[in-house]
Parts: sequence; C-alpha cells; structure tokens
Amino acid sequence: MQIGMMGLGRMGYNMALRLMAGGHEVVAYDLNRDNVAAIETQGAVAASSVEDLIAHLKPPRAIWLMLPAAVTESTVRDLSTHLSPDDILIDGGNSNYRNAVDLAGELATAGIHFLDVGTSGGVWGKERGYCLMIGGDAGAVARLDPVFATLAPGGDPSFGTAERGYLHCGPAGAGHFVKMIHNGIEYGMMAAYAEGLNILKSANAGAVARKADAETSPLEEPQYYRYDFDVAAVTEVWRHASVISSWLLDLTASALSADPDLSSYQGNVADSGEGRWTLKAAIDTSVPVPVLSSALFSRFTSRGNDEFANKVLSAMRQAFGGHIEKKESH
Repeated sequence: MQIGMMGLGRMGYNMALRLMAGGHEVVAYDLNRDNVAAIETQGAVAASSVEDLIAHLKPPRAIWLMLPAAVTESTVRDLSTHLSPDDILIDGGNSNYRNAVDLAGELATAGIHFLDVGTSGGVWGKERGYCLMIGGDAGAVARLDPVFATLAPGGDPSFGTAERGYLHCGPAGAGHFVKMIHNGIEYGMMAAYAEGLNILKSANAGAVARKADAETSPLEEPQYYRYDFDVAAVTEVWRHASVISSWLLDLTASALSADPDLSSYQGNVADSGEGRWTLKAAIDTSVPVPVLSSALFSRFTSRGNDEFANKVLSAMRQAFGGHIEKKESH
C-alpha cells in the first residue's frame, strides 16, 4: 500500500522504515532535508515539499503525520486544502483529542477522512512494533488496516486486532483519548518507580552524619537505615518474575547499569501535554486521580516551578519563628 509520511523525527523515521520493510511504498517529507535524504537511501520516495508529497500519492491518498502537537492542527488544515474527497489524513502524534473531534468534523464537510491514531512504542517501535489506538470513521480505518497491521507488533491473525497491537477505539478523538489516558498512567508508573528507587538510594541515611541543630530533624533509630543498596542490581532482580516487572523497569535497569548515579541527567523532567489533558478529563468527569495528578505535579517540581513557593515558606518560618534558612549543599 502507498502512504505518505510527514514528519521524520525519532518515531516517524522508524515507522517509515517498518512500513517499507513490510512491503509498503512510503513517500516521505520533512522540513529537515537531511532526514528526507536519509530515508530516501532506505528506499522511500523523497518529497521536496507538501505539494510534491501530494503529487506523488495516487488518489485516494493516505498521509500519516508525526508532528509536534503545536503545529499539527494548522498543518492538517493547510494540507486539507490540497486534498480530494475520500483522502485520509492520519495524526499519529500526541495531540489533544478535542482537536481531533473538531478537525474530523471540519474535514468531513469536504469529504476528507481524519483519523487520530495514538501511537506508543517510542524509539524501540521499529523492532518491537507500535501499539496503535485508533479513532475515526470505520470505513477509513478498515481501508488502512494493512498499514496498521504492519506497524503493530503482530500475532495470530485469527485473533482480534487488539491482541495484535492495534484497536479501533471509536469515533473521532477516541484514539487520542485512549492514548492520553495511557500516557497519564505512564506518568504514574514512572513516578512510582522513581520514588521507590529514591528511597533505596537514601536507605543509608543512618550511616551519614547529621547536623545537630534546631533546623535539622533528627533521624530516629539510625541503626535501621544502614543499607548501601546497589540500586542497579535491585532493578535487575525485579525484572525476573517479580509482580512489578515491566518493559519500563527493563529500560530503567538498563539505564542504571550504564550509569548507576545517572550523572548524565539533571532531573529536569518535561511533560508534553497528555498528563495535563488527563487531569482535565478527570475533573470534567468527576473521577479522582490522586496518583496521576501527583505524578504530573512532581514533573513541574523537577523543573524548579516550586522555587518561589519554597522561598515563601522560608520567609514565613523566619517571620514567625526567627528560623534562618539553611544553605544545603548538593
């Protein structure tokens, strides 16, 4: 099957490679000409512009977008002015599901199909396959089944598509909604691992000298905190038959094995939007999500967004009790 791929970043490039390995013809375009040139050497048809991309595709066309959420909406609207009825636009990035609902409605008036496909798999998807959560018109989804089947991990075709790694979740927006919740859960899982490992890292607190002053809380029963754990080894043993084993733990163990102190990281953790949208959906539907909200807020904290609040706390302590702020060394 012929398909256009627009956006050749970390995931888009590898998805194009997987599609070509599965026998599909990929027409590729990216603002970065080097990425286009590189994928051309792998067998893709290179497009020099949006117009060139469309010209290379035979109607009815299918164009898959792997773009940042900030530019996806405007790009879809621009592309739609060049397309014909029965063409399909697919958004595989991490866009807000509400945008998918709106865009699908707009494009439907011109007879153009819009599919939102939440895509999980990261940089490992080329080898492992991608988990695909699909929203949109059932007819367009069926038409692209060969593409979804190639991108997904695969399995026995006698089973349903979910067992093979892709699922038509519902109408417009459903794919991105399911992926949004997927990423919200991911935030929580990552935070749980990180917090637990941090306790292990600090389990030798009883062997560390503490200052004896009015501003330092004493450690009760220091004899119970004299463990110098090999955190990398702990994550490795957890990988084998433990209840909390997972691919996420596999990746964590690999990172700790390569860099036990994670000295190459600053701990400035970004969020790309899905966690925020998950919280909004939870609020709108009155669903309590204390774990997911805490995980999101901890990312804000990692970026220093609590600095002023902490200064306010220090100012209040000094004002009511004369407590002089301690200068901690890290």
